[in-house]
Amino acid sequence: MKAVKAKKRLGQHFLTDLTVARDIADTVDSCPQLPVLEVGPGMGVLTQFLLEKNRTLKVVEIDEESVAYLRHNLPRLGDENIIPDDFLKMRLERLFDGEPFMLTGNYPYNISSQIFFKMLDNKDIIPCCSGMIQKEVGERLAASPGKKDYGILSILVQLWYDVEYLFTVPETVFSPPPKVKSAVVRMTRNSRTSLPCNEQLFKQIVKGTFNQRRKKLRNSIQQIVGKDSPLLADPILDKRPEQLSIEEFIALTQKVEREI
Repeated sequence: MKAVKAKKRLGQHFLTDLTVARDIADTVDSCPQLPVLEVGPGMGVLTQFLLEKNRTLKVVEIDEESVAYLRHNLPRLGDENIIPDDFLKMRLERLFDGEPFMLTGNYPYNISSQIFFKMLDNKDIIPCCSGMIQKEVGERLAASPGKKDYGILSILVQLWYDVEYLFTVPETVFSPPPKVKSAVVRMTRNSRTSLPCNEQLFKQIVKGTFNQRRKKLRNSIQQIVGKDSPLLADPILDKRPEQLSIEEFIALTQKVEREI
């Protein structure tokens, strides 16, 4: 069966380097007991090495041509484990009878952030996640306070996961080659089980402050608590959002919560 043609609308860039594919597959070894879900397998360059792990493996692929290719060329995977669907619309709790699983893949660049927000919505059943993404997104995921890449994605993911930036992948190992470098990352659930503040308010504050990231926190917090709130005198509001750690954002949320 002929190779699948990469589709720009799906953000497809097929990995051609088998050494890199094996290295990505090896990232799942950190959570050895879990079944694995691969997102966007394409022609199965990563899938073939995941199969060697002898673990329960399912793949989800939205591209019909890729689904046909996998069924023809990777019979060992089994048709029942190839899910022709849109990962972002799936009910993930139904995949492995509600049991936790590891998420991995060579993720489409155009939806990588959405994939991780979906992961956060299902964090109770996704204790581990790894894979390849655009280098810029990888740097944002792993960024610490004070760094230019530190932002909304950094905080919302690191709130629940420990993030490791594992290695960088050049453009030359893809067909067609993307215009940017890639990064392989791994995320593992941390020990946090709940927040000591309102989670929706926490997200509102993080998103609201970073939408005005060049301004002091006071500007965006005033819109929540009102211009006459005594909280506006708090010296922490002299800082900009990228200067605050996650714990400081939690403390700020608690203060705002008491005000409103």
